[in-house]
Amino acid sequence: MSNCVACQKPLEVEVEFESDSEDVQMGGSSSKAPAPAPETVPDDVHLNCGCHFHWDCLLEAYQITDCPNCGKDIVSTFPTGAQQVLCHLNNEGGLQENLDILPLLTEESYLKAYPNERKCRAFLEFCREGDMQAVVGMITEDSDDEEEEDEEMGDDDNAGGKPVSIDDLLRYQDPIGEMQSGLHAAVQAQSREVAWLLLLLASNYPLMDFPPEVFQEAEALGIMRGLTEDKVDIRSLKDANGKTAEDLAKEIGGVWITGWIGNGKLAM
Repeated sequence: MSNCVACQKPLEVEVEFESDSEDVQMGGSSSKAPAPAPETVPDDVHLNCGCHFHWDCLLEAYQITDCPNCGKDIVSTFPTGAQQVLCHLNNEGGLQENLDILPLLTEESYLKAYPNERKCRAFLEFCREGDMQAVVGMITEDSDDEEEEDEEMGDDDNAGGKPVSIDDLLRYQDPIGEMQSGLHAAVQAQSREVAWLLLLLASNYPLMDFPPEVFQEAEALGIMRGLTEDKVDIRSLKDANGKTAEDLAKEIGGVWITGWIGNGKLAM
């Protein structure tokens, strides 16, 4: 097996697993079964220039178009003209050949430059996945939890940035993802729950026009609308193509045409 060109160590990593074994009675005393030995799994990013990296080593040294080891151009082009960085990735999930890792590399490089946006990007990803539980969890966590999280993450993860507020999360737009907002992401995921929640918290849509089920769910979660008149209405946010979430809903069609477009739930 080749070594990582960055650290010169074998292209593998140890993974420790927690033991679920119950206590074993031995001589009248309780004794826990020994923890299993760490398992070694592959950790090999084989770039198209021929160089091999650990994933973390590549992230640490990554440059936009060139291999950080040999300097060769590692970017190729899709038939559509879009760029890609193809590699063979071998890790605990198995071997994936000709995998485009440019989106991951771009995001990690961005977060390295702007670590204070990590929380906002996590929130946006939950909206993209339609993960209502995770979205609510980020919105409802109290200030003490946020302070503890910042301390655990360390100063580098929030270097040069102010603490992330709920308003920052709700109105965040993805600078490396066509400036989509959480509402764009929820519409694209066709997640009505997340979309209604965002409309409740970050729009001026009349409260009387919300379905009763939205209020029932919000009350159960301990969520209520604050003052929104002096804040940007999330329905007005446009992506890099000048499209609002309403415009995106029209393109997607399906369930979003009935009950959303016709009744103006997304339109200003």
